[in-house]
Amino acid sequence: MQAARHVVVALSGGVDSAVAALLLRRRGYQVTGVFMKNWDSLDEHGVCIADRDCEDAYRVCQILDIPFHQVSYVKEYWNDVFSDFLSEYEKGRTPNPDIVCNKHIKFSCFFHYAVDNLGADAVATGHYARTSLEDEEVFQQKHIRRPEGLFRNRFEVRNAVKLLQAADSFKDQTFFLSQVSQDALRRTLFPLGGLTKDFVKKIAAENRLHHVLQKKESMGICFIGKRNFENFILQYLQPRPGKFISIEDSKVLGTHKGWFLYTLGQRAKISGLQEPWYVVEKDGTKGDVFVAPRTDHPALYRDLLRTSRVHWIAEEPPAALVRDKMMECHFRFRHQMALVPCVLTLNQDGTVWVTAVKAVRALAPGQFAVFYKGDECLGSGKILRLGPSACVLQKGKSRSRAATEGPSDGKGPGQGPTP
Repeated sequence: MQAARHVVVALSGGVDSAVAALLLRRRGYQVTGVFMKNWDSLDEHGVCIADRDCEDAYRVCQILDIPFHQVSYVKEYWNDVFSDFLSEYEKGRTPNPDIVCNKHIKFSCFFHYAVDNLGADAVATGHYARTSLEDEEVFQQKHIRRPEGLFRNRFEVRNAVKLLQAADSFKDQTFFLSQVSQDALRRTLFPLGGLTKDFVKKIAAENRLHHVLQKKESMGICFIGKRNFENFILQYLQPRPGKFISIEDSKVLGTHKGWFLYTLGQRAKISGLQEPWYVVEKDGTKGDVFVAPRTDHPALYRDLLRTSRVHWIAEEPPAALVRDKMMECHFRFRHQMALVPCVLTLNQDGTVWVTAVKAVRALAPGQFAVFYKGDECLGSGKILRLGPSACVLQKGKSRSRAATEGPSDGKGPGQGPTP
């Protein structure tokens, strides 16, 4: 008789991962729960709920009668996620630590711990996502060490696993999984991929998991939680006072504590002003933040961006992009935002130019552009440069865009050589 497949589940102390573990248990798998501690409350003065989450995760394991383990990745989280988070803000960018955390912590540190230390045949999480593999196919995957290079050999990985959107389109979390490695994805189960959030709550309610059902949705920075952002970030970065300047008439409207505190498109809270103003540009040299009235001001819209080298999930790069040098698809740069039709142009270094069919509001360097083709999440790249805004600034006089565009390389979309 074949021994039951061993699946190690990442438990957060929330309802989604708890129900994921329950469903795997029902399928007859040998299930182990693991809680990851990734933030040390001794490092800051905010309220840390990690201990309570750990207790909730442990209680889930008791109810399901499965083994429980706790691991600490505080050092790894600081080095690979939070240091990058601070560095990006210092550069005036808008990072997404959730995507980076999934890449380095959940689907690298945790994945290898589960496989190498606990002998897992597969890992599982409570993410709302699907892959192109059936469960039994996941258990048949073997670890293949691939050579490091700019692009994987096109014939090296056969039947590469695809990352697919969840059945619940509103809860779909493929956005946050867009940097996960092919190796980890091939041995990962997403038990909630075909379910709606309401049905997951119903399962929890019917199976004595009320203690996680009553908890609020996790919000804020990955593992750190929701808190006053300005107070939090100023514990780690030195204030750099600057001015709020109207993009309309160059009038100084107020002062701020640091240009890194603001992202393009957000409302700028300017003392003494009742009407809303919105961030449209930042000058890292002088520390000035340029603002415009109205949430729909043309200066808030862009239709061109360049990413870092793209992480392609299944096919690197997609055959259509190699063959035609361009490819139509969709992208988003915030979770749950509507997908935007676009055209990609591949550069020789693996970066891409993204031309949106229609200008979009509040693009910001540092965010990830995540690409989709139908239900498939193709991968993502960090936004490094933006094209000009959709309006001509004051009498054609362009302001400094050092923070929003980065150094010019003289290559627009289609101008650089492609492989």
